[in-house]
Amino acid sequence: MTSLFENTDNDDILALQPRLTDDDAGVRRIALIELADLEEPEGLLWLVDRLAHDPSAEVRAEAARLLEAWEDAPVVAALCEALTDPSPSVQAAAAQSLSLLKSEAAGRVILPWTVHVDADVRVAAFRALRELRLGDAAPAAVAALADHDAGVRREAVGVLGWLKHLDALPALARLASDDPESEVRRAATGALGLASDAQVLPALRQALRDPAWTVREEAATTLGKVGHTDAGPALIEALADDYWQVRLRATRSLGRLRYAPALAALIETLAHRISNLRKEAALALGELNDPDAIPALQAAQDDGDPEVRKAVRIALGQLQ
Repeated sequence: MTSLFENTDNDDILALQPRLTDDDAGVRRIALIELADLEEPEGLLWLVDRLAHDPSAEVRAEAARLLEAWEDAPVVAALCEALTDPSPSVQAAAAQSLSLLKSEAAGRVILPWTVHVDADVRVAAFRALRELRLGDAAPAAVAALADHDAGVRREAVGVLGWLKHLDALPALARLASDDPESEVRRAATGALGLASDAQVLPALRQALRDPAWTVREEAATTLGKVGHTDAGPALIEALADDYWQVRLRATRSLGRLRYAPALAALIETLAHRISNLRKEAALALGELNDPDAIPALQAAQDDGDPEVRKAVRIALGQLQ
């Protein structure tokens, strides 16, 4: 791309020409970094060209990283194309740069790549779209819930969650219950938290019995977010889960729901050997606003963990 240097009178860019065209890939890579620091549109042309055509994967990957701050359509298109680069390091750098984009205009360039034949490309495209909240991405994400690749399904769930796409709730509920991959079930379970009514409770109760503890943990958290006291009995049952992480989230959600029938179970949890659980139990008891919790909290004032003692003081302050 010698025309870049033929058509520019920018002395800083011209000074870099020998190193940008050096036979040594390491020299070219450092020169690219210096070129990007100039933040000149002419330099941008060279970065895009090197991303596509430099013979060194090391240089192409550096170009992909350096293009993360640019949201011009040609740059976004070049990064999308780089997702198909033969080098995994270039693919990863391009995917990372795409994930940092913030504009809806960039999202529209990325959207067609969600149906690319390569599953890794589809994953990267949906991941880049997730935080852009591009409404046009919803139909593609809903369709991708049936993708044969688990990574694509997981990222599609993320897009729908960020969009708060309520029409997808039935499909997300099915995924939370039936998907063969635990990471997809976990993501779908978390996405059900965008619901504001009880329609998702059956799926979340089932998720609380999932074989994977990470799914159960997510279900316990999401039940607190949905905010229906009908979730209370299932959350009390989850206080006996084999994994303390699930118990902790269930404890926190019971406090969030202010579920009064959980008093006895939370008092029992206040004596658990794991201090994080004792802390959450104390805080949850304070949220119940039930004076019957005061004796148990007073007995815990001398707990060996300072965080637990602090939580107990907060809870007693709420109740007294």
